[in-house]
Amino acid sequence: MKRMRNHLIGVDHGDVVLFSDFEHDGVMWTGDGARQTRAHVEFSESFRGLPVVQANLSMFDISNTSNARADVQAEDITEDGFAIVFRTWGDSKIARVRVAWQAMGELRQADEWDLY
Repeated sequence: MKRMRNHLIGVDHGDVVLFSDFEHDGVMWTGDGARQTRAHVEFSESFRGLPVVQANLSMFDISNTSNARADVQAEDITEDGFAIVFRTWGDSKIARVRVAWQAMGELRQADEWDLY
């Protein structure tokens, strides 16, 4: 459990189109085997410490001729941002993906300074 020490709790959120590979015969649409793509997200304001980040599919467009396989995760989380990572494998043909994300954590107080 993450405990917050102050009353300044921030929640940031967004929606990111990771790829639209069917438009240009990209690897997610035409490839097979293990594939991944990453997108870096910057928060609108820095958190005081590492926030809790949740990422989930908000749009998943796939071929009806293969199995649907998807793994979406938030990785490399810092106070300033994180990476959305989408993975697929096997014969999956993914046309396009959009990911919604939400980050929640402590914010700095106005009179809080870092001296060193």
